[in-house]
Amino acid sequence: MLLNKLVIPANTKFEEGNVVVEGDVIVCSSANLGYGIIGKKVVIGEKASIQGGIVGEEVRIDAWSNVKGDVVSKGDAYVGEFASIGGKLTVFGDLEIGRNVRIKEGFEAKGLITIQDPLPVILFIFFYLLELLRLGRLEEAEKLFGEEEFNSPLIIPEGSNLSLEQIKTSTDVEIVGSRVLGNIRAKDISVEGSEVFGSLRGKDIVVDGSRIHGAIEGRTVFITNGSEVFGHIKAERVYMEEKCAVEGTIIGKAGVLIKPKVDVAEIMKKLKKEVKEEEKEDSKSEREDKEIKNEVAEVIGTKTEARGDSNARVEQGEVQKDVS
Repeated sequence: MLLNKLVIPANTKFEEGNVVVEGDVIVCSSANLGYGIIGKKVVIGEKASIQGGIVGEEVRIDAWSNVKGDVVSKGDAYVGEFASIGGKLTVFGDLEIGRNVRIKEGFEAKGLITIQDPLPVILFIFFYLLELLRLGRLEEAEKLFGEEEFNSPLIIPEGSNLSLEQIKTSTDVEIVGSRVLGNIRAKDISVEGSEVFGSLRGKDIVVDGSRIHGAIEGRTVFITNGSEVFGHIKAERVYMEEKCAVEGTIIGKAGVLIKPKVDVAEIMKKLKKEVKEEEKEDSKSEREDKEIKNEVAEVIGTKTEARGDSNARVEQGEVQKDVS
């Protein structure tokens, strides 16, 4: 599973204090979520910060993470070393907990409680893997480190910030069939069948069958499938279908194209080809400039060297003349 894109899956709801997801949730390392989380399987990466609580069928909180509210797991739960929970931890299944975990209002577990010691667990997995390989059971060895399955997860990439005011990430953003709050700042943005209460700012932005309550600013902007924008659009190029509506002004420095049907994939392919050709031309120009500079430097160096030898001879002649 790729974790280098911020993905908001279908039917995700941004409420006042929580993000409600029908499927699973993955919050990667060092990410900051200004909400609580309600989902199925909830996985919180190392050094992540959750400003609200967590409710899930299975909850995993990695080391050094911080959850400000209560944590409720309807099944099993795992809490890594040095993690902190600002409320109460309630687990209806088994609880595996690391050392030096801080839980402000205590915890309650219906099942087995295990204090985890990371080193023995790693050693156990290592020796178990060696034994599987020795016995030739390669399929079981692969399953041991196989990719875990997630159900339509909400993915918040490493270092991203998601709050009521802003959704900010250095990666791409993909929103499908959801209601989202906050101004979005990202690399490329794709909004499909959704409603966003905030502005969009990125490079290539595609709004397909959606409503945007805010401005859109980017390099290339596509407005398709009856989309509505309640704000201005500012970009290098704007491609819009006739049945779409924009309340504010539309500024396209390199042009604004309005037609019955916009083929986003075809236009993007063409633009990428143009960018590659421009990069090749720029690279060629840079090489030519470098060669010219080297030639000029060579000529100047040769002249300087010749001038230096001449001066040396003159000075030597003068010295000899004075001595005589």
